[in-house]
Amino acid sequence: MRINATVSVLGTTSKSALATSATTSSAVRAALTVNKVATKDVATQSVTVYPEYSYPQDGGKPVLTGYRASQSFDITIRSASTAGAVVDAIVEAGGDNVQINGVSPFVLDNNKATEKARAYAVGRAKAKAASYAKLLGIKLGRVIYLDETSTPSSFPIYTSAAKADSAATVVDLGEQKVSVSVTVRWAIN
Repeated sequence: MRINATVSVLGTTSKSALATSATTSSAVRAALTVNKVATKDVATQSVTVYPEYSYPQDGGKPVLTGYRASQSFDITIRSASTAGAVVDAIVEAGGDNVQINGVSPFVLDNNKATEKARAYAVGRAKAKAASYAKLLGIKLGRVIYLDETSTPSSFPIYTSAAKADSAATVVDLGEQKVSVSVTVRWAIN
């Protein structure tokens, strides 16, 4: 699964905001390491620094309130059972300066599932072709055309967290579905 998290800090200067963002980001990285997330599984997606303004309701001139520095990460979690603990570790390390933008499930290696789906699809194609051949009183020859479309289907992910500070975050991943469709044409003997 993949977690997207952002460290976001408001400072009085761009330099102070960036420094605090860097310190907080380092704490998040350290927490990820403690939770056995490999360095190769943490990718910085963006680093930004910009002025932030408040806008008076009376239409007056915008007022500079500080500088916002942020750093966003995509974090790959290879063991779904640790997802909740990793979310908790990120929030604990980053405190009020971190936000979890999303949790996205995906299959790291779907080769076995794809192979099983492929075998099922080809088996169904053979059975249908044999049924038609029997109904039409013909015999199937060799395969003259085969085309495959395989796609993992997306599904919703539900996360839930208890209100108490001591409660662990639970991430329910559901089930990943892999589908394979085949189009097969046989020669007729």
